[in-house]
Amino acid sequence: MAGAAMGTADWYRHFGTVDAPGSSACYADWSLQIADDPALIARIDQWPHNKRQPLLLLAAARYLGAKVSPYSEFRNFLDEHWADVSRTVLSRATQTNEVGRCATLLPSLAAISAAEQKPLALIEVGASAGLALFPDRYGYEYDDGTTVTRLAPEPRPAGQLPALVPPVLRCAVSGPVPLPDRLPEVVWRAGIDLNPLDVGNDDDVAWLEALIWPEQDFRRERLRKAIGVARENPPLLVAGDLNQQLVSLADRAPADAALVVFHSAVMGYLSADGRSRFRSTVQDLAAGRGCHWLSNEGETVIAQADGSTVVPEMAAGRLRGNFLLLHNGRPVAITGPHGQSLEWL
Repeated sequence: MAGAAMGTADWYRHFGTVDAPGSSACYADWSLQIADDPALIARIDQWPHNKRQPLLLLAAARYLGAKVSPYSEFRNFLDEHWADVSRTVLSRATQTNEVGRCATLLPSLAAISAAEQKPLALIEVGASAGLALFPDRYGYEYDDGTTVTRLAPEPRPAGQLPALVPPVLRCAVSGPVPLPDRLPEVVWRAGIDLNPLDVGNDDDVAWLEALIWPEQDFRRERLRKAIGVARENPPLLVAGDLNQQLVSLADRAPADAALVVFHSAVMGYLSADGRSRFRSTVQDLAAGRGCHWLSNEGETVIAQADGSTVVPEMAAGRLRGNFLLLHNGRPVAITGPHGQSLEWL
């Protein structure tokens, strides 16, 4: 996690200068002013380290009703609601279920299915509510600056339930992205999370919406549409530690499907030892049952000693604010953290 090697004020300053600009002017401003607010930093420092992260505090305040406003008004809101903010921070986690990332995973998933000549069985670790487990149920628009490639799920057969309007995930692409001509078939899907969220629970849904950055209404709209897809046929979600649950869950996947284990923005919540154990677990699973591993993680995790390989010829700072997508430990693409871009290597 980004804050592991820096003080709390530095963590908020990094969020306000690197992560938020271009996505949320409000969060950029609030984070930078929090960084320069010693009294508030002292309050935040009373929480456990993994609860001090900027997005968790900001989402908790938004969940409780904080509006986009000048910092002085936001600061007053925190003063008036600090007990509730603190309670929410300590009981919740940043389980952003960003369905947009499916757009950056889909080409790899389709290529795996085509190479194996099998449908897919998916396991997402750090699954939140499991919304990223439905890549076959969403629409896509890939824009290379000249042409737009569109993909859509198969329409329902006549007489089935009323048609849902799936979210359409838009992604700018560059490089030789292996875009499929149709969506892969997914025959089984499951996820692991320390505290899975329930798409049928209004409080959990409200928390998912609070994790969307305030100005990004398009993300909020596609989240709601994805929740509609998931509510129709909720995925299997297992509560527990990913290192303890992965192998037993993989045993439940159909043997005649290509198993893919994937994650996005999850490894930062594990210690270096936990990441190392996970890598070993996935490699043992690949050698035994057989599986593919897609890792879509940010620079602050890749830079740590977890065995990840950064592209040697990559210019310094090229990953700044982006994710690196690896397939079985091999870098294949640079991706936008919310799935907005895919640069094939």
